[in-house]
Amino acid sequence: MSFSKLKFGSTIGIIGGGQLGKMMAQSAQKMGYKVIVLDPDNACPCQYVAHEFIHANYDDQEALNQLGELSDVITYEFENISSKQLQSLVSQYNIPQGYEAIQTLQDRLIEKQSLQKAQTQIANFIQLTEPKDLSIAIEQIGYPFIVKTRFGGYDGKGQILVKDQSYLDEAEVLISKQECVAEQFLDLHKEVSLTVTIGKDNQITYFPLQENEHQNQILFKTIVPARTDKEQEARSEVKKIIEHIHFVGTFTVEFFIDTQNNLYVNEIAPRPHNSGHYSIEACDYSQFDTHILAITGQKLPERIQLLKPSIMMNLLGRDLDILEDQFSNHPEWHVHIYGKNVRKPDRKMGHLTVLTDDINETEQLLLNKFEGRHN
Repeated sequence: MSFSKLKFGSTIGIIGGGQLGKMMAQSAQKMGYKVIVLDPDNACPCQYVAHEFIHANYDDQEALNQLGELSDVITYEFENISSKQLQSLVSQYNIPQGYEAIQTLQDRLIEKQSLQKAQTQIANFIQLTEPKDLSIAIEQIGYPFIVKTRFGGYDGKGQILVKDQSYLDEAEVLISKQECVAEQFLDLHKEVSLTVTIGKDNQITYFPLQENEHQNQILFKTIVPARTDKEQEARSEVKKIIEHIHFVGTFTVEFFIDTQNNLYVNEIAPRPHNSGHYSIEACDYSQFDTHILAITGQKLPERIQLLKPSIMMNLLGRDLDILEDQFSNHPEWHVHIYGKNVRKPDRKMGHLTVLTDDINETEQLLLNKFEGRHN
């Protein structure tokens, strides 16, 4: 794909004003672009760093058209916009990312089928259209398996781990509300992710492979470089994916590594991702920098340089309760507070990144600081 390069002073419209939108806007502004953000929350973090704010719901067609008229290019920070509405916007305005990736990835069944067509390695799955289909999952996949809703859900929402027969009633309730997908539960050794940016003329830039740990389905920490030999295999899987799904800008592919050291594609986020936040300090370009370069038609760096091994820790509301008075005592911590006005125990309120010469030692020091967190 080839598209025109935007001049300094051009305007970038962002659909979504959360922390990802905020960090996109900060990268855009340092490159000389103006930013307009659309979000239904009149206290969203991005509006305070944008030149203009449109307070509207994501399905407000008039407001979306207003964003289009005021912007030289439009991007998005998350997947909750209607793919049909995005498709209509693509026909009228400059949206290099298109609508196809959103259309595919909003539906977990279509996502799995697309990954299957791309011949990537994924866990076994089946479609669940009604509760009685659970018997097929038990027969074809076997316990344990995960039931996930086809649409919606993030950070563990909209899914149930079915360990044995005692969990079937809960799974049946979920399926009765919405079609689902049953997916084999893997015996995991490690979770990793690969952040990638695709620019004009199909330029591809890879960030280092990231090692992730989740707690209660929410990302807890990311270590870079990942302590595994799977980076080249992960890149090979990504190459298969981009031949079947249209991407422009930054996106992230999440992987599982099982106890037999097999790599499986898990999910795809078609925008910058939590596990790539370390790149703001630890790399010569952040995932937000390369995203802005891509959507504005600039040339991407051929490779991303990791300046130093790093650890990124998410800061939830309960982490701020524990650690807030310690931030000033640790100048080695690069602390980002997103500016959300309501603090909740499991809400992402910020993150911190530490660059280090000794990953294992720094990891243990940070874990000691977070030991008051209740899992």
